[in-house]
Amino acid sequence: MARKSRKNIPVPDTATAKMTNALRTAFYIRLSVEDNQGRGNSIDNQQLVLRDYIADRPEFLLTQTYIDNGLTGTNFNRPEFQRMLADVEAGNLDCVMVKDLSRLGRNFIDTSYYIEQYFFSHHIRFVAVTDQFDTANQDQSHGGIMLPLKNMINEAYALDIGKKIRAQQHQAMLDGKFVGSRPPYGYLKDPQDCHHLIVDPETAPVVRQIFTWVMERVPINEIVRRLNTQGILTPSHERRQKGILTNDAQMGGQYWQSRTVLKILSSEVYMGDLVQGKSQTVDHKQRPASAEHHITVRDTHEALISREMFAEVQRIRAEAGKEAKAVRKKHFTPNMFIGKVFCAHCGRALHRQWAARKVMPDRYTYYCLTNSRYERGVCPGVCIEEQELRAIVTELLIRAINLELGKSVSELKKAASQDIGEVIRKEISSKHQELERNRKFLRGLFEHLVQHLITQEEYQSMKDDYDAKVSSLVGEIETLTKQQAQLQEKSEKSAGLKSDAEYLSTQRELTADLIGRLIEQIEIDHEHHVTVSYSFTDTFVEVRKP
Repeated sequence: MARKSRKNIPVPDTATAKMTNALRTAFYIRLSVEDNQGRGNSIDNQQLVLRDYIADRPEFLLTQTYIDNGLTGTNFNRPEFQRMLADVEAGNLDCVMVKDLSRLGRNFIDTSYYIEQYFFSHHIRFVAVTDQFDTANQDQSHGGIMLPLKNMINEAYALDIGKKIRAQQHQAMLDGKFVGSRPPYGYLKDPQDCHHLIVDPETAPVVRQIFTWVMERVPINEIVRRLNTQGILTPSHERRQKGILTNDAQMGGQYWQSRTVLKILSSEVYMGDLVQGKSQTVDHKQRPASAEHHITVRDTHEALISREMFAEVQRIRAEAGKEAKAVRKKHFTPNMFIGKVFCAHCGRALHRQWAARKVMPDRYTYYCLTNSRYERGVCPGVCIEEQELRAIVTELLIRAINLELGKSVSELKKAASQDIGEVIRKEISSKHQELERNRKFLRGLFEHLVQHLITQEEYQSMKDDYDAKVSSLVGEIETLTKQQAQLQEKSEKSAGLKSDAEYLSTQRELTADLIGRLIEQIEIDHEHHVTVSYSFTDTFVEVRKP
């Protein structure tokens, strides 16, 4: 009779596995980039091989499947693999099964560690089906040379494949083929050839308009505001809408920025040229490559602008840069509120602006850029002079510190009156002595077992009791030690706040150090209402007497 397929059989829970005395089995499946060249290691194929293997083996009961798709086997920083390890640590698995050893990993040292040490120490049975490898089979030769040899072959294969892929990409760049994962803004990948760029009819006019505005001497900030006012999607949101970008972590903001426009204006791709190889891998990290390593191939695709226009735009930008450098620069005073001040309406960081005055000292103002740079009418706007802001924040800070000191002084006096610090110290010492006694009893138990003074059953029963006591005492000591540290921290921070309060009350001068240490964030609204979030309000945790 034909074997019944288990591809669509529901996964049982852990309780069911325990009731049937079957091994709670996890399938681990990995598919890397090079595996996409064929179906032999596809996700579906790996699942079919594993399910077919356990179909007539009732000792295995599938409870979990972990799939890392598109991830290399040369390291183990894989989300699903790490989730599987967490389940192993939690005691939720008895067996890990893979199609072959290379699915677990292609790093010789780490792969051998997980098979020969980690899984063994956690009582996990490991099975590699097509390699006919099973840690429960003592008759196999995996304890000798075969396992290390296969792991070394897998690692060598991964290194060889990596070199071939890099060589293929380098040659493709030399041939003028586009090798990027996402096309530049203004282009799409040709459906007939993913290495060829074609014009995107929706975004190409935006690119041409940006270059035209620069030719008309429109400032970059005004270009940014126009793009936002017209409701034109930013490059990342445009790619998201087309399904080109799916990772939320790579999504930028919803508004155009100056750096995005400048990146477009400096890209040779819009002349029809490909400039690739701008990054290189060093110690497994992407780093910028020097200009001599860039690979440039001209006329690989349709241009959006002429070479003459591109050259003129570069000249205009360079000329603007020279003019900006020629202007006498004002030496700004340090911005003590840097990274701390935000608009209460739109959430953007407030910009600090300098205004020179001949008689009076120079004036600094914080204001919201949303209406002037991004889109008019979307924010009520905020504008406040730095002098006024410093005075308001100083008063609020003094008030908050004094309020917090009132709480802490009361708590510290209570702790001192009850001598909680000394009580905790004595309790820790007592727990340590009790812990040492129980550990001594444990050592004595083993000696009694060896001397046949107690039976194996008696030994195990008493050992379990002492192990439980030791574990409980270790936890109690950790809790007491944390309370001791919290009490000390409370005392030190209270003393620090008292010193800060005295300084502010006498000097009435706010400093960058005080703001950095005591303030998390400042929000200001259109009416100059200031809200401050402090970093010390949760400092004083309650310490309970043991």
